[in-house]
Amino acid sequence: MVRIMKPAIGVGKLDQNSSEDKACHSVSTVNVQLMLGQIYLNNGKFSDAFSMFEVAARSGDPRALNMLGRVYERGWGVACNASVAAMYFSHAASMGEGWAMFNLADLYLAGKGVKKDPQKAYNLYVMSAQHGVSKAFNMLGLIIEDGLIPEIDRRQSIAFFRAAINSGDCWGYLNMARYHLLYGEKEAALKCLEGALDLGFRDVFLAIEQFLCGVTDARFCKIVERAKERFFHSCENV
Repeated sequence: MVRIMKPAIGVGKLDQNSSEDKACHSVSTVNVQLMLGQIYLNNGKFSDAFSMFEVAARSGDPRALNMLGRVYERGWGVACNASVAAMYFSHAASMGEGWAMFNLADLYLAGKGVKKDPQKAYNLYVMSAQHGVSKAFNMLGLIIEDGLIPEIDRRQSIAFFRAAINSGDCWGYLNMARYHLLYGEKEAALKCLEGALDLGFRDVFLAIEQFLCGVTDARFCKIVERAKERFFHSCENV
């Protein structure tokens, strides 16, 4: 058995603190790099964002690996390459990064960069939800609703949409509104649409407008107008 010998007074403590300081400095540096990368993305400076995420990923931080996967997936500052994106997502997911699990699930569901596999997508969304990604509940609902997991009753999709709502996901609100309208539960649908508006962003506002196209009830028409206003406001801020 290898014994740990007691070091000279002060030496062990100094070395430990030095190691801890380096680790803290590394984490702090990656946090700054990720923040700057996101700022570059928000301002449309995609090449700068790619460079920043690439540097951050050298640390091996799973969040940075996930974001590097995202830029390859979306073609932000680099040519789109879903296969490379899948590689980075897979690496980050193996380290417990919930968003990487979600993003990799998206690729398996669409068959981009990997062989299409709804079951793998389902499993990854489940893992992502277990790691706190609320959007995963909504995707699980959609997969089940579409009958991609035959052994699960399609009616179970509602339970996942409700779980998405409980987790604060705007898409969950929108999909539950769809179900409520299908069953003529207008008050419940309105309440869900209010939640989608409150938590939503540009894509959600556009989806609300498209979803309610042709609905003549004045209360839903007001929801459409509010969605349009928020959509245009979000475009002005891009």
